[in-house]
Amino acid sequence: MSPDVPLLNDYKQDFFLKRFPQTVLGGPRFKLGYCAPPYIYVNQIILFLMPWVWGGLGTLLYQLGILEDYYTAALSGGLMLFTAFIIQFTSLYARNKSVTIERMLTTDILAEEDEHEFTSCAGAETIKFLIPGKKYIANTVFHSFLAGLVCGLGTWYLLPNRMSLLYGSAGGAVLQFVFGWITLCIGEYSLIVNTAAETATFQTQDTYEITPLMRPLYIFFFVSVDLAHRFTVNIPGLEQTNQILHILFIFLPFLWALGTLPPPDALFLWAMEQILEFGLGGSSMSTHLRLLIMFIISAGTAVTSYFIPSTVGVVLFMTALGFLLSLNLCDMGHRVGTKSKALPNGSEKQFTWKECLFYIIILVLALIETSLLHHFAGFPQISKNSPQAIVGYILMILLIILWLLREIQSVCIFGIFQNPFYPKNVQTVTLFLEKQRRLMKIGVIRRILLNLVSPFAMIAFLSLDSSLQELHSVSVSIGFTRAFRMVWQNTENALLETAIISAVHLLISSTDVWWNRSLDTGIRLLLVGIMRDRLIQFISKLQFAVTVLFASWTEKKRRKSTTTLCILNIVFSPFVLVFIVFSTLLSSPLLPLFTLPLFLVGFPRPVQSWPGAVGTTACICADTVYYYQMVPHLTTALQSAMAAGSLGLLLPGSHYLGRFQDRLIWIMILECGYTYCCINIKGLELQETSCHTAEAQRVDEVFQSAFEQEYARVCSVNEHFGNVLTPCILLPVKLYSDARNVLSGIIDSHDNLKEFKGDLIKVLVWILLQHCSRRPSMQEVIHKTENKGKESLIILPALNASPQTQSLEDTDSLNSEILDDWSDDNVFGDEPTIKKGKEEKDQLKVVPGVNLPIPGSVESQGVGDHSVGTVPENNLYKAVILGYPVVDKGRQEDVAYIPLMEFSCSHSHLLSLPEEWTSNCLPNSKMREMSSLFPEEWYQFVLKQLECFHSEENASNVLEEIAKDRVLRDFYVHAVMTCYFSLFGVDTMVPSPGHILRVYSGVLPWSLALDWLTEKPELFQLALKAFRYTLKLMIDKASLGPIEDFKELTNCLEEYETDWYIGLVSDEKWKEAVVQEKPYLFSLGYDSNMGVYTGRVLSLQELLVQVGKLNAEAVRGQWANLSWELLYATNDDEERYSIQAHPLLLRNLTVQAADPPLGYPVYSSKPLHIHLY
Repeated sequence: MSPDVPLLNDYKQDFFLKRFPQTVLGGPRFKLGYCAPPYIYVNQIILFLMPWVWGGLGTLLYQLGILEDYYTAALSGGLMLFTAFIIQFTSLYARNKSVTIERMLTTDILAEEDEHEFTSCAGAETIKFLIPGKKYIANTVFHSFLAGLVCGLGTWYLLPNRMSLLYGSAGGAVLQFVFGWITLCIGEYSLIVNTAAETATFQTQDTYEITPLMRPLYIFFFVSVDLAHRFTVNIPGLEQTNQILHILFIFLPFLWALGTLPPPDALFLWAMEQILEFGLGGSSMSTHLRLLIMFIISAGTAVTSYFIPSTVGVVLFMTALGFLLSLNLCDMGHRVGTKSKALPNGSEKQFTWKECLFYIIILVLALIETSLLHHFAGFPQISKNSPQAIVGYILMILLIILWLLREIQSVCIFGIFQNPFYPKNVQTVTLFLEKQRRLMKIGVIRRILLNLVSPFAMIAFLSLDSSLQELHSVSVSIGFTRAFRMVWQNTENALLETAIISAVHLLISSTDVWWNRSLDTGIRLLLVGIMRDRLIQFISKLQFAVTVLFASWTEKKRRKSTTTLCILNIVFSPFVLVFIVFSTLLSSPLLPLFTLPLFLVGFPRPVQSWPGAVGTTACICADTVYYYQMVPHLTTALQSAMAAGSLGLLLPGSHYLGRFQDRLIWIMILECGYTYCCINIKGLELQETSCHTAEAQRVDEVFQSAFEQEYARVCSVNEHFGNVLTPCILLPVKLYSDARNVLSGIIDSHDNLKEFKGDLIKVLVWILLQHCSRRPSMQEVIHKTENKGKESLIILPALNASPQTQSLEDTDSLNSEILDDWSDDNVFGDEPTIKKGKEEKDQLKVVPGVNLPIPGSVESQGVGDHSVGTVPENNLYKAVILGYPVVDKGRQEDVAYIPLMEFSCSHSHLLSLPEEWTSNCLPNSKMREMSSLFPEEWYQFVLKQLECFHSEENASNVLEEIAKDRVLRDFYVHAVMTCYFSLFGVDTMVPSPGHILRVYSGVLPWSLALDWLTEKPELFQLALKAFRYTLKLMIDKASLGPIEDFKELTNCLEEYETDWYIGLVSDEKWKEAVVQEKPYLFSLGYDSNMGVYTGRVLSLQELLVQVGKLNAEAVRGQWANLSWELLYATNDDEERYSIQAHPLLLRNLTVQAADPPLGYPVYSSKPLHIHLY
């Protein structure tokens, strides 16, 4: 990218400068980009100040003592409601009155969209421009009522006397009144007049008009706190909160403009996730529906525990519900209902019931432990020798052990030091698994400690707490409901929180301290959990900010423009830290504008970052199938890695990146619970662009330095510590390895191409024989013909007939001139004519392509006068030759005819070719010439190797008889040589490499047999298949050596048939072969840039996939910038700065991994549930 390219092009800059003032003011458009009449601006000012006029009128009446404050609010709200209805119905009237006029598009489409023609101050076009109106009538009514309510409550909120009482200053009240009403006017204008484009955009399309509700929603929140302060007393801190919010109220326009406050839909989902995770002990969910259901059930659990009268009952209820809600019950029910029914042997059902039995046993043991230990809860809460303190010591030891066992499973410790125990420089899966065996044993120990020992130890700690003796306490219900849930839902975090509480108890044993006096154990655990999460976020955000700063400083292309920003960040680093802290408190992404060190606080959003359902959208292409095949095996490998702790602490919102050859796999954790984890896997494009290649190369360097280099020192430092990617583990996954080879010297070798023609005939013979022996119809009739002594009657073209039986079309050679082949003898074409005698059981098969008597002729009428068995051959099967010169009727007895041919073996018809495959398309002279190329010995060998008679004792004798059948042999000679002629055309020379490639791709040269072959799709595919097999055979012979005998050739072809798919990458069957997991796939291609022929081989095998963990805040921050840049600034330039490659930030890969339409992954899985046991 050139350093002179701006972040926004000229048009986008002008667009942004027009849109941003509109966003700040809530909708008025004062910067149009073209000359507009003055009344456009005057009307917008009047509409903007209308709420202030009605609110000011009510405030004046209140200050004069004419009305009470609540009557003042009602008057202002009523006037605003009336005004809102007038505004909305005026817009509706203008839209109905205007007539749609179709115009031809001009060359400047953008100008045509932006400019408006205004005719008068109150014209329809003017009203439609000022007041676009609502899409739904229900929203018209609802938003109007809401506008009246906002104005009324806002008037009450901003009464000068009220603010004077809050702050004790008249000057402050005046400022609060003026700027507060500006905030209200901005909110009202966006609600009822014209909604501005919000910088905080979550949905790509506002289908249900939720955006206008955003600003009034926050106004209601501020007003609700003031109303609570008015009508309640003795709530600590409420007055101070009200004072702070009154000050923040005047800064709401800036927060709206900067996109710090989320839209209603994102706020709703984010709030549910935060309450569920930190208030109720749950986890983020993989779908919005699961989130809503789990939130309702978890909240109901906390409320129910408040009303249970018995302390033992409360503890048992919390323990049971905490365990059950932490399980993946939906997936368990789905597996019991579907998979167990699909498998008749019941293996899956048996496995599922074992799993359910395991969970039942765990639940029963937990309830028994809780009920027994609760009787001993009368000990002092703060005591170093109490049973609870002893359990706390055990928990701290468990935490240290589990932490060590987890870190030793990964290639990097803390992401900084190289793990000396991890296998290095391993090339094969077998060797890797052998070296990793000890680590896997350690992983099993860790799994037992984490899933069995730690939960029961924490239940013991909670059951012994004296706070549970207090009934009907809100703090106990909330705190301990969360604590008992966290024990199972997120055992590692719960263990950390409990260990911290125990350590604080040891350090601070005094009961006079606020921490011990005012807070029970449940609330302490809740606060520690929030602090733990925010501390991790702060560290990740700080690391991300430093990485962005360093990346901008080291980027040579834009160093001049970014140097100033870097210096400003260093000078004003305290303010940058404030932004990071504020972003951390809100759990919102730190947004680097254009991925530059210009940081903003993004709006809070759910962990998934995107509004759509997971896995429903992807940019499907030809590469998608490779990820589709790989994902089930990758999921299995991830299961053991996650269970062993190799991927670190599993938290919802964590991102991982996998790499194998040209494939990049993006893994995101959606949900975690007891012994399960839910993930989403995305596949990035394989057609690497320059940006993609630059970042993929850095990914390879990061993994190579971690997995392939041997270090002299015991604990070496990770060379790429500043990168957002930290190497974790190698995963053995069954997938396709992709190898591309240059075929120069093989496909263009004259000797190889000369052998190719001879091998093609052999492969055609093998393909046709195998096809006829395996077709379903043959197997059905194989036993029916054993007891029949009669033989089929076959009319066959005479390949080796005497000169007296030759037809007139054979008088000239095919090689003399191509046009001689198109004679008048074939004027009626080669359509088949099939005759039937009287009702006989014998079959009469007529080979298509023979010029039989035309219906209506003398010979045709003679067929009905005699039975098939008694009619003389000369009378029944005369060949009527049409054309010139005219033959006298009396001399037709001397015309050549086709003799009747019979199979000499009663089983031969089981291997006979379909009738339409034996029709004539070539002159007999040409067929006789090519039949000399037919490999008789190979035909006999292949036929005797067939296994279609494997159920019979005398199978070998039957095959011997069939092999001696000359009629069947002539069938195959005719079909094979016709296909051979079709593939090479009239050219009898050695084929060129270009010819090989064209035919391999299905483009056949012109010949007399071209139409004949293309009209038979099944035979055409078999011939094409034989051609491709022959090419692969030629490459193998050139690489591995010549074929020794027929047996080796047969084995080679059988391997192609069973283990290979040989075709084109663009074929649908190629995708089917990948999904069906064919061991090998081969494709021939041509590289036009290098001018060489290439071969591509895919091999299915178990190989090592490199996986690393990404900085989650770096991903969220870049996705937040992507959302802002595309949805608000509409900066969709393919060469924009924020999509350019950067090795430290992996900017291009992160953009690709975003959900469509902003990102473009080629594959995205549905939520995948992984069982961690």
